[in-house]
Amino acid sequence: MGLKEQLEADLKEAMKAGETVRRDTLRMTLAALKNRAIELGGTATVLDQDQCLAVVLGAVKTRKDSASQYDDAKRDDLAKIERAEIEVLQGYLPKALSEEETRAVVQAAIESSGATSNKQMGLVMKVVMGAHRGSVDGKLVQRLCAELLS
Repeated sequence: MGLKEQLEADLKEAMKAGETVRRDTLRMTLAALKNRAIELGGTATVLDQDQCLAVVLGAVKTRKDSASQYDDAKRDDLAKIERAEIEVLQGYLPKALSEEETRAVVQAAIESSGATSNKQMGLVMKVVMGAHRGSVDGKLVQRLCAELLS
């Protein structure tokens, strides 16, 4: 079962169970998937797994940014809702790598790409993010690249 089909099936379950946060989050995510398909070529366009994953990752990032802004504005009630939605969406993402695992992946990418300086960080980032999309944090990868290439 693909990611989109899983989201649709889980939406039905959430509706039956009366889980409003889960239901609303899944509805918004499915709408974002539909919008992305339309952007790429119309309503008949079918997104592949990577494209679906990119939409879910974008939704998580947006909610993290919103939660941070709500925290800054002392709106804990709204930040709490955003964090609940993040929890729902993270269930559809690949298992996140730990910092040590990410360090090993970055080191391997540096060795395989032959990068030797911070000027080549983009090359290493491209290798790591392409191979481990959704399971590594981009900011952590960037920090580790800078640390290992300096």
